[in-house]
Amino acid sequence: MPRSLFPLAAPEVRAELERDPTVKLLNDYDWSSNPLGPIPDWPESLKGAVRLMMVASTPMVMMVGPQAILIYNDAYGVFAGQRHPEIFGMPALEAWPEIADFNRQNVERGLTGESWTLNDQELLLNRHGAPETSWMDLHYSPIMGDDGYSMGTLCIVHETTARILAEKALARSEERLTLALSSSALVGTWDWDTINNIVTADDQFANLYNVDSQIAGLGAPIEQYLLAVEHEDLPRVNDDLQRSFSTGADFRSEYRVVAPDGTRRWVVASGRPRFNAEGQVYRFPGVAIDITEQRRAAEALAKSELEFRTLADTMPQMIWATQPDGYHDYYNARWYEFTGMQPGTTDGEGWNDMFHPDDQEEAWKRWRHSLETGEPYQIEYRLRHHSGEYRWTLGRALPIVDNNGRILRWIGTCTDIHESRKAAEERELVAQELSHRIKNIFAVLTGIVSLSARGRPDIKPFADQLRQRIFALGEAHDFVRPQTYLSESSKGQGTLSALVARLLRPYEGEDGSSRIRYAGDDTIIDDAAATPLALLFHELATNAAKYGALQGPDGWVDLTGRREGDDFHLTWKERGGPSTSAPAQLFGFGSRLIELSVTGQMRGQIERLWEDDGLKVELTLPLASLMRSSRLQVEKTEDA
Repeated sequence: MPRSLFPLAAPEVRAELERDPTVKLLNDYDWSSNPLGPIPDWPESLKGAVRLMMVASTPMVMMVGPQAILIYNDAYGVFAGQRHPEIFGMPALEAWPEIADFNRQNVERGLTGESWTLNDQELLLNRHGAPETSWMDLHYSPIMGDDGYSMGTLCIVHETTARILAEKALARSEERLTLALSSSALVGTWDWDTINNIVTADDQFANLYNVDSQIAGLGAPIEQYLLAVEHEDLPRVNDDLQRSFSTGADFRSEYRVVAPDGTRRWVVASGRPRFNAEGQVYRFPGVAIDITEQRRAAEALAKSELEFRTLADTMPQMIWATQPDGYHDYYNARWYEFTGMQPGTTDGEGWNDMFHPDDQEEAWKRWRHSLETGEPYQIEYRLRHHSGEYRWTLGRALPIVDNNGRILRWIGTCTDIHESRKAAEERELVAQELSHRIKNIFAVLTGIVSLSARGRPDIKPFADQLRQRIFALGEAHDFVRPQTYLSESSKGQGTLSALVARLLRPYEGEDGSSRIRYAGDDTIIDDAAATPLALLFHELATNAAKYGALQGPDGWVDLTGRREGDDFHLTWKERGGPSTSAPAQLFGFGSRLIELSVTGQMRGQIERLWEDDGLKVELTLPLASLMRSSRLQVEKTEDA
């Protein structure tokens, strides 16, 4: 499009004008696709108004026509922030959607030919990527056309946000100061006319120095106030005052004042001398703060700190403390005795060198997690002993928090567990050897059964079933073999669903998919419950493989757990198999074994339902029969 805002300008003049980026933006804009149309078609009054606005240094914006098309100068572009230059030529209601209603009213008023001003108008604008409250003076005028009617609205913008915020901050500061001085008996103010030696003070200051408040308000000599200062402290106070007078430095002195009843209170006084043109101190204003409670708290804290260090240094454990960000700044004597390090050498991150190289990464990972979340810290790692040996240590730490939950410090301990760790490793070896021998016994039994059945073909089916039951017992034993914290236990070890998955792996599909699907609640089981449960599920799965859903390749079993009060309910539902019907009687050994496992060993109940789409077995087992902890709790209650 032709650059026709200044059609008569010489090329060098036009180039100079277009050094203003918004003038260039206006000339380069494709106005043919805008409701205003090409610049040559604009009314002369509009073009003249735009030329005037473009060279102005004050932020100015036009909302032209019923669509309120935005045209503005470079100063307004700066005001618009990140919205510029995308909003140039846009309808105002679309360019500033957050104040669309506000702009709609102003456009309507401008088109009627009205002029008006809004002072310190508050608007919520998104100029820098997020909504922010802004204040501004807005001066609105109509843009008069050649026909005497308004073509739109011109707005001159003077932002007052900085001034408003400064006034608000000043008002808040003055309010806080007024409230602090008027409501607190801890702070008193004075103003000393040093030339006439008259000190005027507020009621708080007067009360601290045993001066009548009316006299203090009118003014009294400095000597009258100094009468309240403890005699032992008075020479130091005078020295501090003389030093401030002679050097011009701020005055600060901490001393005691004595009340008429002999009570002593600690005061910290601060002031600043004011010099006249002749270099003479003529005023000395200041404040006095009663710090008695702070002094008492500091003394109590020092006493508590001494008691803590004494207690910590006499404890057999290593104790350490850190700042909220984890910076180590305290160790007790046991730490330095154990490590052989010099005091202070393990502060900060220096203690990282005390870890065994293989333990450093995990120890720091858990420590960073605790610092980020506030969760307690606990880990076992090896620390270098002063002998050079790495010894296993249990590290623990807890955060100390204030009433708002903000962490103030971390307190931790290191406990030497090297001997108990070695003993646990030995116990683990014994447990593994014992488990291995028990499994060998199961293997020997299986072999004996197989040898016994070779010469007796008639007992082979019974022998096969017996071998499978022995296998199930072996799986149950291996599943609940006692584990220690040194053992590598698999995920889910000790839960009912994991036992089912392990026992019934032989019934997986050819593609490895599970044909016995566990859902619902799960529960922990112990070694006493594992044996009858293993026999129970083995018998159910064997029957399903012979007569039920697992007989064909398309069948499966849904096993659902449900916890209700003190009981755990299991539903065994076969699906996709042949239809079933109730037998006349249940005399098989497997059926008797199921009854013995459920009702005898686990004191539960069993119900079989031969439904058209497959067998359904409902089991109700007391939780006390599944978990040793629950069982012991029940027995303890019964004994009581």
